[in-house]
Amino acid sequence: MQTIGEAAAELGIEAHVLRHWEDVGALTVRRDGNGHRIYDDNSLEQARTVLKLRRVGLSLPEVIAAMAPKKRAAQAVVRAKIAALESEAVRIQQAITFLQHTVECRHRYLDDCPDCAHFVREA
Repeated sequence: MQTIGEAAAELGIEAHVLRHWEDVGALTVRRDGNGHRIYDDNSLEQARTVLKLRRVGLSLPEVIAAMAPKKRAAQAVVRAKIAALESEAVRIQQAITFLQHTVECRHRYLDDCPDCAHFVREA
């Protein structure tokens, strides 16, 4: 059993983040007789899952949906995030390819290079 401060320290986040996750329904935490939050193994594991999902790019509403008891609904959210990340990865790779070309390009101005012009015309 841990206090909110101890749990936050273990997770490497601020206590207010845990409070917020609880407020929006992403985290369920028991209370003691005085109303203080008590983080047991289950709530810590749930918090770790929320943290990991946040770190891989899910918004809190997406986290809540991804942790839903209905697997089909959770999978739909995760599949949508995978598609978005794959699309972003393609965009980032295109940006890297373009920038690498501009660094290596023998032309002084991008307008003078047919390859650069091709990159610029791409969506």
